[in-house]
Formats: sequence, structure tokens, C-alpha cells
Amino acid sequence: MTSLDLASPPAETQSPAAPPHPGIPLSRVVTTELRKMFDTRSGFWLMASIAILAFLATAAVIAFSSTNGLTYTSFATAVCFPMTIVLPVIAILSVTGEWSQRSGLTTFTLVPHRGRVVGAKAIASVAVAVATIPLALAIGALGNVVGATIAGVDPVWDVTLTNMLTLLLANVLGLLVGFMLGVLIRSSAGALVAYFVYQFLLPTLSIILANSQAWFRHLQPWIDFEYAGGKLIDGTVSSEQWAHLGTSATLWLAIPLMVGLGLVTRAEVK
Repeated sequence: MTSLDLASPPAETQSPAAPPHPGIPLSRVVTTELRKMFDTRSGFWLMASIAILAFLATAAVIAFSSTNGLTYTSFATAVCFPMTIVLPVIAILSVTGEWSQRSGLTTFTLVPHRGRVVGAKAIASVAVAVATIPLALAIGALGNVVGATIAGVDPVWDVTLTNMLTLLLANVLGLLVGFMLGVLIRSSAGALVAYFVYQFLLPTLSIILANSQAWFRHLQPWIDFEYAGGKLIDGTVSSEQWAHLGTSATLWLAIPLMVGLGLVTRAEVK
């Protein structure tokens, strides 16, 4: 037996393991969702309608309000009213677009964790509200100055910082209702119909029931989310009214949203 036979075979050299590829950061997913809101022509004009409607509401207050009605409260209320409709629609379309436009397969392939995608859509939607509502209030402030100048009176600044914050919160909660319906239904048409039923029909039925039934009159603030959220528009919310808002938000926002998130994680994407 030769020395070559006794020699052990040379050890194979192994290349070092490649470092794991880092996942897509949440910030990039959020910015992508923001860009998707503006990319389409309909999305662009839906965003632009916020400023357009704010100017139209401001002009309407100047044209039709009396001299005593030319206050910043009147302008702030007028410019925020269209936001209660436009912002939830933006949130609905941002969620349902993945199913209605059949882009969900691409989205969830790139980001397999669906909860991160839904969370990024929620952050992007709230960011739009936080950015556009101060813009609308600024347009209302400009209208207050212009209206007072035309009427020959001093501008009345009767909206405090607390009022502005509660207005912002009211619109964000309304946006989240639209977001919840989008997650729960995942169809643009169905979610939009459900939102308008929720926004206009259910509050009317609640008012009728409260006026006709004494037992519901005391229960209404606890279960009517629209009624409890309306107190935020007034700007002065008591501790009991905060409790009303929290309870009704749990019933109409938090619980349905959790159900919707559970359905999203199990829904088939085509």
C-alpha cells in the first residue's frame, strides 16, 4: 500500500453562506401605497376634489351666509363636510383595489405578509387625512378673511386648537370606517354602497327610533357611532361622551375591522 493510498482525501472547500436577503421595510410599503393612490387618473382627481370642494364650500359660505354667520366656525364646518365623504371613499378604494383591479396577486407575492400590506394602507390613508384636513382648514381661514373683507367686518376666529384637533379626529375616524368596510367586504361597489347606507340611512333610523322609543333614547349615545362621533364636531367633549365614543367605536369599528383582517388573511387572491 503506497503513501498515496494512506493519504486522506483533501477536504472540500465550502463557500460561505450568503447573507439572508432583508425584507421590504414597512416605510417602503407605505410610500408605495401612497403612490398607488395618486397614480391613476381617478385617484388623482379624487385627491384633487378635496381642495376643489373646500374652495366651493368656502365660496358658498361667503355667498349665502349672513354677516353674523361669517365666522371661522362656519367655514371650518363647511370645508370639513365634504371630507366626511371623500376621505372614506379614498380609504375604501385603496383597500378594494387589490381585489377589484386584480393587483393583489402581485402585491401579496412581493409582500407575502398580508397584515403588513393592510397596515401600510391604513397608515397611508390616515396620512392623507392628516395632510389634507389642515389644508382644507387653511382654505377656510382664507375664506374667513375674504368674506369678512367683502362684508366690511372684522374676521371672527372662534375655532380653538382643541376644536381643530377634534375635527381632525372626527374625519380620521370616518376614514377608518371606510377602511374597515373595504377590508371587510373587499369589493369597491359593495363597500361604497355599505358606506353610504352606514353614513346616511343608519343615523336616520337611529334618530327616528330615539324619538319614538324612550328606552333607545338613553342607549343611542352608546351604540350609535355616528351620533357619538358628531360630538367631536362641536369641539367640547365630556368624559362621558368620550366613553360613548369609545364604546360605539368598539362595536362599529374595532370588532368589524378585526373580523375583516381575519378574512383578508384567508381570502383567495386571484
